Amino acid sequence: MAADTRPVPVPTPVTQPFWDGTKAGELRLQHCEDCAEHVFYPRIGCPFCGSPRLEWTTVSGHARLSSYVINHVPVPGFADDVPYVIAIVELDEGPRMITNLVNVPPDPRALPLDMPLEIVFEPRGDQALPLFQPVPEERR
Repeated sequence: MAADTRPVPVPTPVTQPFWDGTKAGELRLQHCEDCAEHVFYPRIGCPFCGSPRLEWTTVSGHARLSSYVINHVPVPGFADDVPYVIAIVELDEGPRMITNLVNVPPDPRALPLDMPLEIVFEPRGDQALPLFQPVPEERR
């Protein structure tokens, strides 16, 4: 079996709690203690009110499909994966994330906008990536 050549995220001091959460099987976002908004991507100040009082919290991992593109162009490390779905998902808590969709065909007929999604974690090197998959029909 060939070695995985796909890139592995490198945490920074600001993003470390996020990556610690993914390795623990949790989606952790910052939450502003002043305006009560959830914040993604990790940062040192709230983009809504400017407060530096951001605390980490575990969120549901539930989202809806907001937009997507089906990538057919092989890029280094991902040549065996094409086609694959790159998506913008809107978390139930409000923020949007760019991610990949898995366990769904890369076909527009299988990707209705507003489709309910749930998080799954893919090990990659010493990290775990947050990906999303459709919520099965019987649980919607």
